[in-house]
Amino acid sequence: MRIIILGGDGYLGWPTAMRFAARGHEVVVADNYLRRHIAMETSSEALMPNPNLQERARLFETLSGRRIQVEIGDCADYRFMERLFTEYRPEAVVHYAEQPSAPYSMMGYEQARRTLENNLNATFNLIWAVKDHARDCHIVKLGTMGEYGTPNIDIEEGWIDIEHKGRKDTFLFPRQAGSLYHTTKVLDTDLLWFYVRTYGLRVTDLMQGPVYGLSTEEADLDERLMPNFHYDDIFGTLVNRFLVQAVAGIPLTVYGKGGQVRGYLNLKDTMQCVELALDSPVPAGKLRVLNQFTETFSVNELAARVQEAGREARLHVEIAHLDNPRKEAEEHYYNPAHSGLLELGLKPHYMTTAVLEGMMGQVVRHRDRIDPAKIPPRVRWKEAPAPDALVQVPAV
Repeated sequence: MRIIILGGDGYLGWPTAMRFAARGHEVVVADNYLRRHIAMETSSEALMPNPNLQERARLFETLSGRRIQVEIGDCADYRFMERLFTEYRPEAVVHYAEQPSAPYSMMGYEQARRTLENNLNATFNLIWAVKDHARDCHIVKLGTMGEYGTPNIDIEEGWIDIEHKGRKDTFLFPRQAGSLYHTTKVLDTDLLWFYVRTYGLRVTDLMQGPVYGLSTEEADLDERLMPNFHYDDIFGTLVNRFLVQAVAGIPLTVYGKGGQVRGYLNLKDTMQCVELALDSPVPAGKLRVLNQFTETFSVNELAARVQEAGREARLHVEIAHLDNPRKEAEEHYYNPAHSGLLELGLKPHYMTTAVLEGMMGQVVRHRDRIDPAKIPPRVRWKEAPAPDALVQVPAV
């Protein structure tokens, strides 16, 4: 297929581009380096240096013989998006082109505005580019499990049947996000659903949980092809942060009581899920929602798993509970469905001690680049005691 990957410089975008190119698809990546700029502005640079997109694409072609076309531009600019779609006429598009950090979106007005405008404009422009220039193109949009929040009922896969006063109907599952970033993803889904039912677009919305990992089949060709691995409090996902803290000898920062439960998946499984979605496109006029994760863990459970992996790697790993800088339920019910991708053929990679040990080994090679100042929470959703009020939990 001819595939455009929006946000192709990102933690997920670049590995996705390599995977599809390696499998013989014609791949175009588009990015404006927004995440790189924000990372520099907030002193949140990735653990290892990453070449720019053109350099990555050249290296990948040299090693694999497969070409990735690079377009540098802003997806929030409709003229750029329109040119992409008229020039390349994609059969599928993968949409990652959004500001991806919940903490960044909660820093202040400017950061909130930037998140809102970038994320909604990128999605809106994509919709119109498909509607006017590639009506049969299958949109695969990266959503987030964070859209749902933590309701006191089972979370269905995107849709829920409601019976009210003797009548029945099916609606998008009620969503109550916990940050402005997650709220923009809710609004994305609403935009997509409006244009699907109005103009007959075809869309798969992947409600993804937090991702962990560094390694993919293509990235393993050369370390310079690895994704942007962040370990800071703004861009770093929880497991990745914990692994770097373990290697650096910094107590794992558990926010609050640590009972927050989420669905997690390996980076390799993100690649699988997106590929499975593209290999089974939905018909025109359908919005398919798939919950994209493989396992659920509480923060305390993850900390204990990383602590155990550290022990196997001969690292002394401690755990510290911090006052929670976020406004979220720390003890809650959480039972989300996730059968859709398994039925499409997903073969999960589970979070074993060996997997965590392997990631620690990759991090160890760059331990001299770890900056401890990037780890404590720098953004607060609410007024709270001083962030250095830690409760030390000895290693078991």
